[in-house]
Amino acid sequence: MDAYAVLETGGKQTLVRVGDKIEIEKLSVEVGQDAVLNTVCAVSDGTTLKVGAPYVEGASVTLTVDGVKRGKKVLNFKAKRRKGDRRLVGHRQSLTVATVKAIA
Repeated sequence: MDAYAVLETGGKQTLVRVGDKIEIEKLSVEVGQDAVLNTVCAVSDGTTLKVGAPYVEGASVTLTVDGVKRGKKVLNFKAKRRKGDRRLVGHRQSLTVATVKAIA
């Protein structure tokens, strides 16, 4: 079994392996640069599993930032009945596309 880690970023947890391409909430890192994330909830080397409370001490995941994109549009519609009061708001989240380089 391959090594993997559970990474927390942007309030979401993601299972990652070395070489995986992931989309996470935007990081303040330039394209082509490496980002080291220390918010690792669990890490496994293939035989043993370490689970943190809440994070594994000393564990980190290194990512290479490939680019930035925007997610799908989410629409929020609110209306008050019988009043003609309607509101439609759209939102697109900025995402960072990254490749997992190393799990330590």
